[in-house]
Amino acid sequence: MPFVHATVLRDEVVQLLNPAPGKRLVDATLGGGGHAEALLAGGAEVIGVDRDPTAVAAARARLAGSERFQALEGRAGELESLLGPLGLLPVDGVLMDLGVSSPQLDTPERGFSFQTEGPLDMRMGRTGETAAELIARLSEPELAAVLRELGEEPFSRPIARALKQDLPSTTMGAVESVKRAVPRKAWPSRVHVATRTFQALRIAVNDEVGELDRVLSALPRLLHVGGRAAVIAFHSLEDRAVKQAFRALEGRCTCPPGLPICVCGAQGTFKVLTRRAVQASEAEVERNPRARSARLRAVERVA
Repeated sequence: MPFVHATVLRDEVVQLLNPAPGKRLVDATLGGGGHAEALLAGGAEVIGVDRDPTAVAAARARLAGSERFQALEGRAGELESLLGPLGLLPVDGVLMDLGVSSPQLDTPERGFSFQTEGPLDMRMGRTGETAAELIARLSEPELAAVLRELGEEPFSRPIARALKQDLPSTTMGAVESVKRAVPRKAWPSRVHVATRTFQALRIAVNDEVGELDRVLSALPRLLHVGGRAAVIAFHSLEDRAVKQAFRALEGRCTCPPGLPICVCGAQGTFKVLTRRAVQASEAEVERNPRARSARLRAVERVA
């Protein structure tokens, strides 16, 4: 299956990262190369990073005509160790488009989808344990905590119990475990009953929260003064983490209301560019329903 992925918030990303000749930008979640293509069109040099070798190969093929593009296989959280030895840091912009891509979701053998049969894998890269192995390794309380914290699943305990009892090795086996654990009258009306469970397992398998945290904490070392970072999140857990990290980078005062002067010593080196998250237009959502939950936030290093 060709790696074709609808690029979310393409124009908004370009506007915020402001690509131009002489700028070096990093797309830390390269995917099929849609955002990278748009940034290259603005005249910038673009370095794409992705842990999925299929995505890296697809982006290289798509953007083979540009001498200003290079793609590296690796994790977003490894940007310093990937780019530093190559003399490519600091840069003028960093982009992260979080979550699973359409080709990953739509390829049954990758094991991301609760709608098609496949091995219960969910790995974005070549290494690490699969979702089936994660379920087998964790204790029932640990698994319930993963489902609750990463999937915001209200039935985390009975689902964890069912998964530990069944130890499913396929996607549809896991779906059946979830269905058995959740009372039929409690199934959501607008989303599949296994949505939150599969989201939580995917995030845990790929350490997506850890990857995001590592990039956010590295931004002061990754960016030139005047450099910008933009992050597209697709659920509240990630968006909340991005919002809080950007506020911390900005150094916003945390003193109690009513104090005549600031005593907390807040002093940041970044400026938040998006006071509210940027969302997809109605036209984009109509073209690509998966864009509905996208939230884009950005910061600029000012000192």
